[in-house]
Parts: sequence; structure tokens; C-alpha cells
Amino acid sequence: MPVKGTYCLCIENHSDQVITVGALGDIDFSKGKYVYIGSALNSLIPRLKRHQRTSIGEQNVIHWHIDYLLNNKEVELTSIYTIESGEPLECRIAKRVARHGAPVPRFGCSDCKCSSHLFKVDDLDFITEIGLKKWS
Repeated sequence: MPVKGTYCLCIENHSDQVITVGALGDIDFSKGKYVYIGSALNSLIPRLKRHQRTSIGEQNVIHWHIDYLLNNKEVELTSIYTIESGEPLECRIAKRVARHGAPVPRFGCSDCKCSSHLFKVDDLDFITEIGLKKWS
């Protein structure tokens, strides 16, 4: 049976830059750390591996907002945290991450009412405190 769950991608943007993100258009990304919250309620492990491949340039298919960011040479996927659950926890976790960072408006949340699912953060210390575990 496939593993289901929600995940946080911890991302380092190594330079100030503007990235075109599909219908969202040009977005200013300042240098620093970001956390993206996503879910895979059918196949968590393949989804995480796809994000890893996109980050290292082995997956060039653009399907989600996060693909535009991960596909950039100045952006590095530094770690992944997960929580296994068949429940849709993505928005609840995004609200908790929002307490620790600034949202990138409308990013990754076109199918919900959240303001964002990507946040610029100062540090990543809070991630395990909200119940996620590091995935390797």
C-alpha cells in the first residue's frame, strides 16, 4: 500500500532573483531559506523523489509552482520533513509554518484558500516542533 502524507521541503535560495512561476508571473525571491508545504495522499515517496530529481536537474517537467523554484540553478533542496497520514494536513501545517515566516503570496495554494504554501523563514528549528520528521 502506498505511503500517504504531507511534507515540508526546506529550500535554500543562494541569490536574490526574479523567477517566473507559471500563471503567477514574475516573483522576487530574496536570498535565504524557504519552506514549502505539500501533500501526497496517493504516493508520498515517489513525490519526494520527484522533487529531489527536479532540484538536481534530472526532472525537467514543470507541473506545480514548486517545480519552477526547484528547477532553478541557484536554488537547493536542503532537506525534507514528512508526516505520514491519509488526512489532508497540508493547509493546517502551512498555517503553523506561517507563524515562523513570510508568505510568498498565492504560491502552491491554487486549490485551497490559504494565502501561501511557501514561506521565507529565518531558520528551520521549528519544523520538528510541529510534528514532522526528517526524511532521508
